[in-house]
Amino acid sequence: MKKKKTAKTSHERKRFYLRHMVPVVVWLGTVACVVGLFHQRAQRFEIVGIARGEVRQVAMSSTGRIRSISVALYQPVTVGQKLAVVDTILDNEQTLEAELDSELGVVMAEIEHLAAQLIPTRELMHAETQNLEIGRAGDLGRLSIDVDNYRVRLLQLQGQIAADQITLADLEADRKILEELLKEDVIAPYELEKVKTQCASLSRKIEEDSHLLEQAKVDMVKAGERLEQFRKQHVVEPSVEQALDVIRKEMGVQEELMKGLLERRKALKSREAVEVTSPIDGIIIPIRVQENDVPFQRPGEQVMRRVGEVVRAGDSILAVAQKEPTEIVAYATEEQLGSLKEGTGVELVKARTPAQIAKSRVVSVGPTMELMPERLWRIPDVPQWGRPILIDIPPGLSLVPGEAVGIRVLL
Repeated sequence: MKKKKTAKTSHERKRFYLRHMVPVVVWLGTVACVVGLFHQRAQRFEIVGIARGEVRQVAMSSTGRIRSISVALYQPVTVGQKLAVVDTILDNEQTLEAELDSELGVVMAEIEHLAAQLIPTRELMHAETQNLEIGRAGDLGRLSIDVDNYRVRLLQLQGQIAADQITLADLEADRKILEELLKEDVIAPYELEKVKTQCASLSRKIEEDSHLLEQAKVDMVKAGERLEQFRKQHVVEPSVEQALDVIRKEMGVQEELMKGLLERRKALKSREAVEVTSPIDGIIIPIRVQENDVPFQRPGEQVMRRVGEVVRAGDSILAVAQKEPTEIVAYATEEQLGSLKEGTGVELVKARTPAQIAKSRVVSVGPTMELMPERLWRIPDVPQWGRPILIDIPPGLSLVPGEAVGIRVLL
């Protein structure tokens, strides 16, 4: 009887243990699994970094007004591709072209004056030639005047071509305006055709004058060669030559003046349409603004510059970002500094689908503690500091700029 009672008590005790201990064991196992998962997660993401690519702020070195923008936001571009055209002629410089044209007109008038002076000199040359016993002196004067005539013709053609180019530029501007008005049915088609005809006629005239200019250069060289050959054989009579020397010197002055004016005018014209090109292959992104300007902007402002805006020297017009990141920047806390240095092996974990794991190494470590980006703060309202580290992106790891990457130090 006593043995049966003892066995019954033992059986009840076992049932009691099974009834109460099994849930406890299950609960402890669950806690261990949760702790293990948290530990694995913490071990997996000891540091969080951000994939970073090169970003170029495209700006001008001088103040100007945007005339056109050839790209749109998030459009792919290639290095050297035209992004925008900027007019760098300031408002207080608008009269420069008129002033240069006026000075060019003065030079042309002086050339005409020199051409008029050659006429009496030529007549004097003929008169003296008739009185000379040796007619070769007259031939020398004739050859000299031929050279001067070609020289004057050269200057006249240069001035005429420059003046016609100014007129053609104005007509081309009118043509573009009329084309826009015709699209809006504001004008009749014949008005546009009239301007196109004028442009074509003036272009042909400039082309013909350019051919005449080249021919005049060749003729002047040949005339100079004939004169030099004749001078080597005969003595020059000084009377008319002295008068011609004065005119030649004046012509030299006018030649230099015209050359300088044409160069200045060419440089001024080039400033009307300065092309801004992409410095790298990439994608157009919103431009970066000054931090103090952000509270005063309406939504959408300063995302991209617009046609007609005036940009100061150094202000961004567009921004170009690389399509793929080249490095990962992370921040090590004071507790992690001891395990991170140049050359330290790390494991990179990309959480975005498809998930990837790759091995890399630390390229460099910053010298000072810096404020982390807000997205890396563990507590959103509590600023966090860390020492920046740069990590190479290994081949095959597909990341996009700005993507968060988990980093684990390899022991």
